[in-house]
Formats: sequence, C-alpha cells, structure tokens
Amino acid sequence: MIKVGVVGSTGYTGVELVRLLSRHPKVSLKLITSRSFSGKKIADIYPNLQGIVDLECEELDFTEIADRVEVVFTALPHGVSMSVVPKLLQVGVKVIDLSGDYRYQDQELYEEWYTESHQSPDLLSEAVYGLPELNREVIKESRLIANPGCYPTSAILALTPVVNKGLIDLNSIIIDSKSGATGAGRTPSRATHFCEVSENFKAYKVAQHRHTSEIENGVKMVANKEVVLSFTPHLVPMKRGILSTVYTQLKQNFTTKELRELYQDFYSSHPFVRIHKVGKLPETKYVVNSNYCDIGLKVDSRTNRLVIVSTIDNLIKGSSGQAIQNFNLLSGLSETTGLKFSGIFP
Repeated sequence: MIKVGVVGSTGYTGVELVRLLSRHPKVSLKLITSRSFSGKKIADIYPNLQGIVDLECEELDFTEIADRVEVVFTALPHGVSMSVVPKLLQVGVKVIDLSGDYRYQDQELYEEWYTESHQSPDLLSEAVYGLPELNREVIKESRLIANPGCYPTSAILALTPVVNKGLIDLNSIIIDSKSGATGAGRTPSRATHFCEVSENFKAYKVAQHRHTSEIENGVKMVANKEVVLSFTPHLVPMKRGILSTVYTQLKQNFTTKELRELYQDFYSSHPFVRIHKVGKLPETKYVVNSNYCDIGLKVDSRTNRLVIVSTIDNLIKGSSGQAIQNFNLLSGLSETTGLKFSGIFP
C-alpha cells in the first residue's frame, strides 16, 4: 500500500480526494490537513464519510510528514500552494498540486493572469502539466505534477486530435463552457448563493478568465506554436459537471464520420476518454460522478466548421479524479486503478 496525504482536505476538491482515495485499493490514507477544521474528524464535517473515513484533520507539520506519507495531494487555494509545495519537496515527498500555481512554465504568464508574484519560480520548469492524455510518460517520472484546471481539461481534450493533425485554423477557436456551481469552490459568495444560481444562467469573466491562458498553453503544447483563442465560461444551476462546446474552422472538407474515426483512433489507448457515435452528443448526466471525458462532434457542412462537445465532472476528471489518475501513473499502477466506475444515472 502507498501511504498518501491530502493537504487542504475540507474544500470540495479536497474532500473529493478523501472520498476517492478511501476506496482506492492501493492507497493507505494516513494524513489529512485543514487549518479551518484542525482537530475535527472529517466525517463530522462531511457526514457522508461516516463509517468510511475515521481520520481527524490536522495542522500541516513539515518535520514529520515524510515519515508518514510518500505522496501528498495539495488541494490548496491558488497562491497558497506555492509556499507549501517547495517545503514538501525538500523533505522528499512527491506532490500532486491541484492549484494553478505550477501549471505554467512561464513565470510572467502566470503573474499576468493570477496577478501575484510567484514565490517558487525555480520549480515552474520542473513541474509537469498533469493531463495524462498529453503527458503520460513524463508524468511517470515526475516528483511535482501540476493538475490541470477543470475548463482546460474539457477544452484541451476536445481540441487535441484535430490540432495534432493540423486540420483546423488555430486562429478560429471559440470555446463556450458551462459549469455547475461547485467549480467556484465551497467558500460562500453572492454569485453562488442559491437564490442567485437557481433558475439562472449567466456568463462571467468574459474575455478575462484565467483558464483562457491555460487552455492556450495546452493547445500550444500540441500545436508547437502560439495560440490565441476565445473562451467564455458560464454558470448554470447544477452542482457538478462541465459541458464545453468548441467551434473551429476546418482547413479542408471532412465528414463527421471521418473526424469521429480520427478521434477514436487518437484516444484508443486512453481509457478515460469516450468518443460518441456519429449523431450522438454527450451530456453532463453521462459523466457526473465519474472520471470520464465524453466527446461528440459534428461538421457543419454549410460553414465547414467543426463543432466539438465535451463533458466532464468538474470535481473528478476536472480535478480530484484526474489527480488520482496522475498518482496511478506516478506510482507505476494501472491508470484506471480506483477510478473504473461509471457515472450516476439518472
């Protein structure tokens, strides 16, 4: 059994890690930390874990952590991880970080979009962007994995096969994404207040959401050139799930069937990407509470545009499940260990 810990265990992504790790057949969950709930049992904070996880939240102690765990998941806010991760690496534990602090190798780009100075820029070049469908082999050898954001996961996976083959105009990409309210985290705010979210549907951070640059970075990894695209996120009245609709111009004529075969071939060795049949498009209901990304596509023959629809559970494939997928690769396990379960339907 591999001894692991979760630092920042009481936010939505942290407790989802605890829940998923508790059922992982190769994991011994030894440590969970929380500054806000130190001294309290996680099952008293999240009663769904009663009888499942009997751990008490602790304060993080760097002097003893290496004696207790081999791998740490850091589910901390952006800007906080960068002060914690270097200390964890110094004592010899491997880290899978769920914040945005290590997703960029370019320090200036991070500081432009996150509007704060990076406290450990020396680690940016070492961190591996943890999208297994792009970086599987590099992830296996890393000691610091930067887990991708939720919107970027859905968008980059939607675009990668056609970008890889050079089939689209990279200047034509428009991404329209809808997310459930858990994407905003557990901290209460007016924007996620029930009365504001219920029976409402709104765009937010138009042309300025920080995931824009992360998506561009991910597409750049595939295209090997700079990419500038348009990304608009929306908040919809549901708890979990992301649906991204991607519009892009094809360079030549293709049928939906031809491109569907391209996607099927590209992702044939990637167990958590499912390509829908021609004429079928994914829905969030198909993936909620699973680590799958479902993709469907349609060529608009009138405009020669390709429309790609992708869906994920923002807390699992968009966060904690993908972190465990990275952990499996890092630990020499099958990629699907502890994650091979379907979504809940209805």
